[in-house]
Amino acid sequence: MALSKIWVFGEAAGGKVSGTTLELLAKARELAGTVEVVTTSGADLAGPAGANGASKVLNVGGTDGKLAGVPVAAAIAAAVDAGNGPDAILIATSYDGRDVAGRLSAKLDAPVITNVVDLVERDGALVGVEPIFGGSTDVSTAFTGDKVKIFLVRPKSFTAEETGGAAAAIEELAVPDTGASGAAVVTNRFVEEKTGPSLDDADIVVSGGRGLGEKDAFDMIETLAKQLGGAPGASRAIVDAGWVPYSYQVGQTGKVVKPSVYIAAGISGATQHLVGMKGSKNIIAINKDSEAPIFSVADLGIVGDVHKVLPKLIEALQGR
Repeated sequence: MALSKIWVFGEAAGGKVSGTTLELLAKARELAGTVEVVTTSGADLAGPAGANGASKVLNVGGTDGKLAGVPVAAAIAAAVDAGNGPDAILIATSYDGRDVAGRLSAKLDAPVITNVVDLVERDGALVGVEPIFGGSTDVSTAFTGDKVKIFLVRPKSFTAEETGGAAAAIEELAVPDTGASGAAVVTNRFVEEKTGPSLDDADIVVSGGRGLGEKDAFDMIETLAKQLGGAPGASRAIVDAGWVPYSYQVGQTGKVVKPSVYIAAGISGATQHLVGMKGSKNIIAINKDSEAPIFSVADLGIVGDVHKVLPKLIEALQGR
């Protein structure tokens, strides 16, 4: 192995560990002999971290309504400066993750490789693989210096898999004085109301695109998703048009999903969208244009008008 130790920034909310944290742990244990988690939620992560290959949870303490990135970045930087840090740090491309990476980069005067979808060893170095040109091409980037390697990884890049280990030991990671940055307080958080599974975690996703023709037609997408116990998604075109919130967007600038079944209705299949869903296990495309790019990645293609196909499918499901 090229690396002896990797740290993963661990995130949890409401007592539940983020799926991306577990994905990063799965990849980290392939690359390093020792995997540890740095977090503000030590008690919540001890069990899941151990079960997914981490030997320690390094806790920086609760944030008490403050930004998590400030103490986490300060604690990691202090450990690295003291010679107690890891060879590499894997961080999810989340709001807190980007905050940690940016602050850590500034404190350590170290670069960050962003938008990573894979990590590989080449010639003894850890290399980040990132999609460019709308996901049509992948490039590989390696660090040339000897500073700690910081990677920002996109969700769903790896598959989480438990190892069956015991709960990880919790140790406190010292946080130095954070000065004025540590005084910033989160005054409010917006939590979107939703029913059913989230788009990130749904086993079935039904997405609609511009082929729906009008905003009201998206009701068919939501109805079908509900019938299947899945989550509704959307292409960037109808998000930009204001038909649905940004939180529905699947694609390079939206969310990356890997459900068991992905249904694309009225979506032509621009490269930007394919980046966000082409890893799905089974892809079903419905489009009246037989030449639509979406059919190039579909396991099942239905050439037809979504306004005729979807109502029939919904009717069949309701009649079961």
